[in-house]
Amino acid sequence: MTKPAEVQTAVGDRVSSEAHTMTELLEIQRAAFLRDGIPDAKTRIDRITRLSSLLLDNSEEIAEALEADFGSRPRELSMATDIVGCMIDLTHQRRHAEKWMKEVNVAKGQGLAGFKQRLRHDPLGVVGIMGPWNFPLNLTFVPAGSAFAAGNRVLMRPSSITARTTDVIAKHAPDYFSIEELAVITSKHGSGSDFAKLKVDHMFFTGSPEVGSSVAQEAAKNLVPVTLELGGKNPAVVDPDADIDKAAKFLADARMVNGGQVCLCPDYVFVPEAKVGEFTDKVVARWKEKFPTIRSNTEYTSTINEKNFSRIVGLIDDAVALGATKHQVIPAGESLPDAEARKIPPTLLTGVKAGMKIEEDEVFGPVLTVYPYRDLSEAISHISSHPHPLTMYWSGDDNANYKKLIDGTRSGSVNANDFATHLFSLELPFGGVGKSGMGAYHGRTGFETFSHARAVTVSTLPLSIAEMMSPPFTNRDKKMTNGQLKMWARFNNKAIKKNKKR
Repeated sequence: MTKPAEVQTAVGDRVSSEAHTMTELLEIQRAAFLRDGIPDAKTRIDRITRLSSLLLDNSEEIAEALEADFGSRPRELSMATDIVGCMIDLTHQRRHAEKWMKEVNVAKGQGLAGFKQRLRHDPLGVVGIMGPWNFPLNLTFVPAGSAFAAGNRVLMRPSSITARTTDVIAKHAPDYFSIEELAVITSKHGSGSDFAKLKVDHMFFTGSPEVGSSVAQEAAKNLVPVTLELGGKNPAVVDPDADIDKAAKFLADARMVNGGQVCLCPDYVFVPEAKVGEFTDKVVARWKEKFPTIRSNTEYTSTINEKNFSRIVGLIDDAVALGATKHQVIPAGESLPDAEARKIPPTLLTGVKAGMKIEEDEVFGPVLTVYPYRDLSEAISHISSHPHPLTMYWSGDDNANYKKLIDGTRSGSVNANDFATHLFSLELPFGGVGKSGMGAYHGRTGFETFSHARAVTVSTLPLSIAEMMSPPFTNRDKKMTNGQLKMWARFNNKAIKKNKKR
């Protein structure tokens, strides 16, 4: 058993996580968890509240750091996503943690007969959370809130790509948390791959499928369970009867959130063949309206770094070289793409075909591909023949076509007529399927992700199951077994007959 922590710290002691190695921090948190036992509701709620305060109290400094990390990122976007955007789920966790953590009696009728059955949701221990660069705080703090609600300690590693933002959090965290509760891991501790090797009780990762696969492999070596929130090429489909003007505005806007650097942005869209021209014109018109300037526009989010800038420009150039047509919004007097500012103009591609790199690669930038379709089955066939996306979009009514699309495809979620609206629900889970991820969080799902559903029973039955299942087996045992077989066979035959009448 782990020894009690030699270093006991309290909130306000200002012990920086950088005073210890990652392994030491894990040992400190695990020892503290064993020493203190399962936290009560008051402790959990207090931790979630302090997590919220860490963001809210330092919001301006965080927004400035995010802008510096990106090069250009509007304050309003940073506040809405990485600060205010966290509060929806953190508040929900805080309000419901006490209810969710209560032991529940199940099968009450059997309990009266002498077979009591209870279900507990116990904390796992120490949770490791690895975040991405596109929303470095939202995608670490929200799962951290779920982990706290479930009664865990947290090792948090925001992305090293947004190093300034991580430094702000690491600097202020000791004012709100003991390192026994929350420790912020920076690049000074080691790489993300080093973090993935830690023998935590649960590893939570948000990022690309390629890195997610590596994290899962490292975790598997230690039999550490993982939750992977990954990406993918998110499709959109415009219904034949949809209002093209509304569809174009919605999808044009959704593509440009955070400069297109969102795992939930639409990547490509199927439009009825006869309306492709109209849709294309309206998307371009929408972008022209919203971005009269780009190069010096502080509200136009830059591509995060040179590597991603070159990758996205390369995807566009490859498609055009192989026959695709690009429609770009470049304001008068500006030369774009601009490598110095890392600004890529909003780009719509038509004529994209198999063999082009953009057909397979997630863009993660301001590029939208448009495909024509004559029958909805064409769109369904294309989507279902590719890896399952994180989300899927529909523009149109909640009708038979929408149901046909959902039934014929697989995705982490489906959203109609607006961007990522499932994120704003207090009851819906957030997660992918297949290559877009495994596991989910948000709301109660997040609490359950970081909990162990533990079965507890008490038997005062007049018969002994242990005796019945161990030799010697008597004639009475044989009669009982044969009787049960006959009983279950009758039940099964009734089910078969009933199902035939449906």
